[in-house]
Amino acid sequence: MRTYDLVMTHKLDADDFFIQRIQQHCAERGLNFFLIEPLWVEEFLDKFKQQKIWARVLLNLHSEHHQPEDPYHRIVKLAAEHKTQVIDPPAVSQAAFDKARLHARLQTAGLNLPFTLIVPREKIGEFQLSMLDVANLGMPFVVKPAMGYGKRGVNLNATTKADVERCVNEWPDGHYLVQRLVLPRKFEHGPAYFRVFHAFGAVWCCWWNCYTDQYRAVTDTEMEQFKLHPLREISARLASLTGMRFFSTEVALVESGEYLLIDYVNDQCHMLAQSANPQMGVPNDVVAGIAMRLVEGAQQLIKNAHQTAT
Repeated sequence: MRTYDLVMTHKLDADDFFIQRIQQHCAERGLNFFLIEPLWVEEFLDKFKQQKIWARVLLNLHSEHHQPEDPYHRIVKLAAEHKTQVIDPPAVSQAAFDKARLHARLQTAGLNLPFTLIVPREKIGEFQLSMLDVANLGMPFVVKPAMGYGKRGVNLNATTKADVERCVNEWPDGHYLVQRLVLPRKFEHGPAYFRVFHAFGAVWCCWWNCYTDQYRAVTDTEMEQFKLHPLREISARLASLTGMRFFSTEVALVESGEYLLIDYVNDQCHMLAQSANPQMGVPNDVVAGIAMRLVEGAQQLIKNAHQTAT
């Protein structure tokens, strides 16, 4: 049996900078690495089933939670069944990724969320907004699928039931969130909207312009000047609540001074580097730091498993 220390599911050529950093840090630590890209995914799955290969750790950067037949989804599921350490385990990541399932847990934990109605797919036909709902939602409001990503199926300018139905048609899902539209506070350099990355306890905070998709790392000076420390606290609470080891979250600072969670937990973070795409890429230093921490985390998982076995 061929055993790999770390394998990674991945599909996007544009993330070469991240992939290369993962490979570099594995080499520096003496870990052998295999990238399960589309060319090899079916063969890897077949050999994994036959127990001709095995992985100590699998880093999942691509699998479709809502498509059980997706080969990457099947690999991740099979890896968990074969006692591979998965970052993050499918049961954990799917529970965190499903906004409808996670919403109540976040509310119970006291995290600030936009006013939200959760509508099961089978209830869409009879769904109606009461006058109180309209007052709480405001106009326009947001509609998003519970397990959607990449803005697909999301409507930020909804005003009627027809807009909810349009979201259903664009992205079939089990549940849909109808939410109040959150407008972040405006600073001189842009909106107070953030994407926060969390990897094995380490946190990177970025300004993320929700209107242009542009990133910029939060500096230490800005962290103090704008008192942005709650971003780190929110990330730590999400990690503790969900058990996720690698994820990002979107947070808006609003005029009242509150921090509101907008997109709760995103796993399989898109690690497109700014050098590859200045318009939408994550700052290179952030991507490099995350890659290093993930390999460090994988190495620690391997060490822990070895100590347990002996």
